[in-house]
Amino acid sequence: MHVMLLSCCVLVLLVPGPGFTAPTFTPKEESTPTPEPQVDLKLATDYLQQYYHLQNDPLGRMKRSGPSFTSKVKDMQIFFGLNVTGRLDSDTLEVMRSPRCGVPDVEEYSNTRGTRWNKNVITYSIGRYTRDLPRSTVDSLIESAFSVWARASSLTFVRSNARSADIMVEFASYAHGDLFPFDGPGRTLAHAFGPGSGIGGDTHFDDAERWTAGETGFNLFVVAAHEFGHALGLKHSRNRESLMYPNYKPFRSANLLSSEDVAKIKALYSPVRGHLNNILTNFQRNNWLSSALFPRLMQDKCAADLTFDAVSILGDSTFFFRERYLWIKHNQQDDIKEGPISNFMPKIETSIDAAFWVPRRSTAYLIHDSMFWTVKGSLVKGKPRALSHFGFPVWVQDVDAAVHIATTGRTLFFMHDIYWSYNENRKVMDFGYPRYISEGFPGLNSTINAALHKDGFIYFFVGPQVYKYDYMQKLVVGVEKANSWLGC
Repeated sequence: MHVMLLSCCVLVLLVPGPGFTAPTFTPKEESTPTPEPQVDLKLATDYLQQYYHLQNDPLGRMKRSGPSFTSKVKDMQIFFGLNVTGRLDSDTLEVMRSPRCGVPDVEEYSNTRGTRWNKNVITYSIGRYTRDLPRSTVDSLIESAFSVWARASSLTFVRSNARSADIMVEFASYAHGDLFPFDGPGRTLAHAFGPGSGIGGDTHFDDAERWTAGETGFNLFVVAAHEFGHALGLKHSRNRESLMYPNYKPFRSANLLSSEDVAKIKALYSPVRGHLNNILTNFQRNNWLSSALFPRLMQDKCAADLTFDAVSILGDSTFFFRERYLWIKHNQQDDIKEGPISNFMPKIETSIDAAFWVPRRSTAYLIHDSMFWTVKGSLVKGKPRALSHFGFPVWVQDVDAAVHIATTGRTLFFMHDIYWSYNENRKVMDFGYPRYISEGFPGLNSTINAALHKDGFIYFFVGPQVYKYDYMQKLVVGVEKANSWLGC
C-alpha cells in the first residue's frame, strides 16, 4: 500500500504593489515509478533466456514491460512459488541471483529430455579435475553422489578409465566446447546432459567455483548428486525439498533425496527384466565396455573414407555433420564431443545437408532437403522454414553446401556444378546467379560436400579431402584429409 504524506504549508499573502505580477504556482507532477536498474534488467534477461527460453532481441530493445518478457517472468515466478506479478521485485531478483544448476527449467528446451538409459549398469569416467580438492577426495565424492541414486534404484555405477564411458565427469570454465559456457564464480555451478550416446550423460562443473567437501564454498557431493539426476533423465522439480530443485541448497548429509526424487527414479528405472543384470555382473569391467555390449552407431572419425555432409562454425566451436550424427571441436581445445545431432539440438531428428554461421547474428542455419532450421546456441528457434525463403527458384529443392563470408556479407549456396550468392544485408539473391562453380572457383571440378570460411580462406570439403581456397586469388593453396580437422 502506498501512503501519501501531506505536509502543511503556511502561505504568506503579500499585498502586491503597482506593476507587481503574482507568481504562478504549478502543481508538482506525480513522479513515475523508478525503473529497475539496467544491471537488474540485464541479469533478468540473461536468466530468462537461459532457463525459460526468452527470445533474444538482436537490436537490444528488450523492455521489462514487454509482453514476452513479462510472460517469462511470470513463468519463473510460478515455478519458484513466488508472488506472480510479472515484475522484477526483490524476491524475484533474489532467486535470479542465487547459485544454481545450468539446466533450463522449461522442459521443452532442457538438455534432459525425459529419456533413460536402456540398461542398468552405467559407466562413468572422471576427466579434468578441480584443483580445489585432492583427486582422491573428488573420486570419493563423485562415487558417493552416484551411490545416492544407486541406493534408490536398480542401477549400478562402474568407474572406467575409457573416454567412451556413458557419463564423462569434467571440471571446466567459461566456454568448454558444448555450447553452454559457464559464467565464472557464482550463478551457474554445473550442468549435465540427459541419457544418450556421445555427450549424453556428460556432467560438467564450473571450475571457477570453489569446490569443497564441507559447508563452505559449494559442496561437490551435493551438486554432483543433483547433476547426476539429470544425467539419469530427471528434470528440475518445483519442490524445495527435492534434490532436483534448481537452486543450490546448503549442505546437508542426511535425507538428500526427497520422497518425490525416490518415486521418480524408481519410475524411470524399474527392476531389470529377466537376468540381464546377473549376466553383466559375470563380466570383468573391461568387458562391460566392449563394442559387443555398447555398439557404436557413428562412423569412426579417423576412418580413411570419412566424408562430411556439412561443416560450420557455431559460436566458439566447429561442427562436423555426418548423417544423423556430429562431431564438435572447440576452437581453443583439443577435446572432440560427438553424438547424435538430437542430443545437442533436440528438435532436429534428421541429417544435415548444409550449414552456415552468420556471426553478426550469432545464428546458424541448418539445411535438410528443402527446409532449414535457425539455431542460436543449442536452441532451435521455431519450426523449419522453406529454402525458398532465401529467394531460390521453385525447382531448387536442396543444396549441397553453404558458406557465409562475413567480410562481404554474402552467403554462397552450392548445388551440383552451380552456385548462388545471397546478400545477407538486403536479403536478396545477387543479380546474375546462379553461376558455374568452375568459373567462380577455378580448380574445383567436383561436387562440394561442405564449405567453411575461416581466417580469410574458404575450405571446400570434397569427398575425404578438404581444399584450402584463396578466393581473392582464385586458386587452391592446399589440400589435406578432411578428418585431419578432428585430429586424425
